[in-house]
Amino acid sequence: MTIRAELRSDNAAAIAPEILEAIARANSGSSPGYGGDETTARLNSLVSEVFEHEAQVFPVTTGTAANALALSAMAPPWGAVLCHEEAHILANEAAATSMFGGGLALHGLPGVGAKVSPVVVEETLRETPWGDPHNSQPAVLSVTNASEYGAVYTQGEVGELAATARRFGVTTHLDGARLANALAATTSTPADMTCRAGVSVLSLGATKNGAMSTDAIVSFDPEVSAQLVYRTKRAGHAASKMRFHSAQLVRYLEDGLWLRLAAHANAQMARLWAGLQEFGLPAVVQPQANLVFVDLPDGCADSLEQAGVAFYRMRGRQVRFVTSFATTDAELDHALTVIRGHVARDRALG
Repeated sequence: MTIRAELRSDNAAAIAPEILEAIARANSGSSPGYGGDETTARLNSLVSEVFEHEAQVFPVTTGTAANALALSAMAPPWGAVLCHEEAHILANEAAATSMFGGGLALHGLPGVGAKVSPVVVEETLRETPWGDPHNSQPAVLSVTNASEYGAVYTQGEVGELAATARRFGVTTHLDGARLANALAATTSTPADMTCRAGVSVLSLGATKNGAMSTDAIVSFDPEVSAQLVYRTKRAGHAASKMRFHSAQLVRYLEDGLWLRLAAHANAQMARLWAGLQEFGLPAVVQPQANLVFVDLPDGCADSLEQAGVAFYRMRGRQVRFVTSFATTDAELDHALTVIRGHVARDRALG
């Protein structure tokens, strides 16, 4: 199939040109390995500047590694991570958190739009048999922002969740696979949405937003950071030529590039969503970031595929559309034209 509109995933997009140029610039001369280079040192100071808090950053190659290694350092093997029942760490990462966490349990919680609520978190923690060795002991609350369904937590919502967890001695992790999109959808600063809201550790999420081959763990907790020095190495994620990972992340974060890339992806989703509303198509939740799950009319998914529109089929007639920093108006116009034609034919046959 010749692809005329790429709406499968932001992972399917190319590398942002600015980041590709940064990799090329890093490819000059020699440099110490395993993070002993100047670029990685710059990355650590830059992350502290961006998040307005002393932090340590650990570049890794995937978001799964970022989540699993971070959570393994935040909770003991007999502990449990609370998350939404649709969270990637529970539903899409092949039990990586349990493996790296030595059997660490994950408990899924309900919530509209793949968002957990403070009420559900508090009820769960109040009902926990604390001190009973027959039960996993909750140690971490993991929140995904933007959520797996494209909903966005405000900084107030993140803060309320973290405060609820903290009352029970539970720390908060943020899966930031699309953190830049969440920030671009709000007026919050990176610090407001994370460390000031009570987040101890986060996954940065660069690969979905223009990076080539890197994600990162950002830790505001020195005890977790001390563990991650060893856990990343033991898991094979302390890259020998780390400067190339760090070069991507430095360029990603400096001068707000990450937020500009995400803002474009969000704007393109808003444009797509406006077009989909013309046809009255129901969505799981109104998109606030760069992805939407929508129910298409019978046969419409086939029409889109035949016309070169790439997307993921979900349950029944539900599909997922995702925009990226590289999504063009022409791609969206093409997809909407195909849907419009299919709907018109259905109505004509009536």
